[in-house]
Amino acid sequence: MLKPTIFREYDIRGIADLELLSPGIELLGRAIGTYLQRVNGRKVNLGRDCRLSGERLAGAIRKGLLESGCDVTDLGVVPTPLLYYSTFHLNADGAVMITGSHNPPDYNGFKVVSGRSTIFGAEIQKVRALMERGDLNSGAGALSTYDVVTPYVDEIAAQFQPPKRLKVVLDAGNGTAGPVMHRLLEKICPGAVELFYEMDGNFPNHHPDPTVVKNLVQLKEAVARHKADLGIAFDGDADRIGAIDDNGEILWGDQLLTIFAREILARKPGATFIGEVKCSQVMYDELRRLGGNAIMYRTGHSLIKAKMKEVNAELAGEMSGHMFFADRYYGFDDALYAACRLIEIVAASGRPLSAQLEGLPKMVCTPELRVDCPDEKKFQVVQYVVDHFRKIRKVLEVDGARVLFDGGWGLVRASNTQPILVLRFEAPNEELLAAYRKEVEDVVAQAKAAAGV
Repeated sequence: MLKPTIFREYDIRGIADLELLSPGIELLGRAIGTYLQRVNGRKVNLGRDCRLSGERLAGAIRKGLLESGCDVTDLGVVPTPLLYYSTFHLNADGAVMITGSHNPPDYNGFKVVSGRSTIFGAEIQKVRALMERGDLNSGAGALSTYDVVTPYVDEIAAQFQPPKRLKVVLDAGNGTAGPVMHRLLEKICPGAVELFYEMDGNFPNHHPDPTVVKNLVQLKEAVARHKADLGIAFDGDADRIGAIDDNGEILWGDQLLTIFAREILARKPGATFIGEVKCSQVMYDELRRLGGNAIMYRTGHSLIKAKMKEVNAELAGEMSGHMFFADRYYGFDDALYAACRLIEIVAASGRPLSAQLEGLPKMVCTPELRVDCPDEKKFQVVQYVVDHFRKIRKVLEVDGARVLFDGGWGLVRASNTQPILVLRFEAPNEELLAAYRKEVEDVVAQAKAAAGV
């Protein structure tokens, strides 16, 4: 039986060779198949990223899905966005993506799509309950395969005209983005410089996580070497984007969201946008200044996609680089598509990426800071921080504790995918940033000690 702790807020994830053993994954496949049949139907698409454990896990989950009576269309190794796209293109009842996303190479996991949406929270626990009770359908489903890359590339490329005289460097990080991005850019941005496009689950050049500065060093060097207009990086399953401007500066997720939203607001005045709790106040202020409806919400791809439908948002984004376009697209997070939109904006403006944020207040901020904390203790630690600061400062409790200071803020929240706390800080200058960070980190240390960590 699988450990309860792998059933997380918006996916199922663990150490592949320790927590995701094949007999348990076969049962999980039957439970997912049972859940999907009882909610939607039996047509299920299956995809996986290029992690070394993916083939084994695909065999196990596929066997369970078939034994539950699901008809399975196996897409093979594809980026997560293409698995999402396949549910629309093939009119599937559900889908399962095998991916470890940005976790270390020994991790893997499962994102489950029901209808057109990834399940999360209580629905993931329902799958777990079906498995633990043994309340599982039996049947003999049919297996088929399908090339989803060709229709995806054709449909996306049809939206974009090749930009003139634009030099782009793209780093696929040996994840799944490379082969698909190569075919896309042959059509819409010929001559792009390709880094680490070969899929390799060992990730030999750097880990495919564009939120970590050291993972962008080679991209930054290549942008300078080729005198490129911009650089773009992808995570391992290509649902998160990172960017480097022509000056070698990193653009974080909230800055990309601001660039995308400005372009949309020029066409759709008053449009609604969703950012998550780690995003800069500068972003929220700018979108509201331009007449947009900017909503701060919780972190998590499944949570944000559900909120987008609720408020009819045109675009949502996270600091981690998930970008969800409903404007001109399907509303799921797709870094390949986001890359095409960014190239389009830079080309159409006639100005480099570094000029796209002109006029915004200059703030200083930290990247995401990750502090180890056991899964069973992390929410207790965050609650301690909330209780402490609520007595002395204004605290936004959208997701964890966003503590408001004069002209800045500090955040502490529990990760939903790893045994860590995520911290981030923003301030008008380095001195205040250091002060806000010290005040919050001191309280986090007290909270961990009180929790026995």
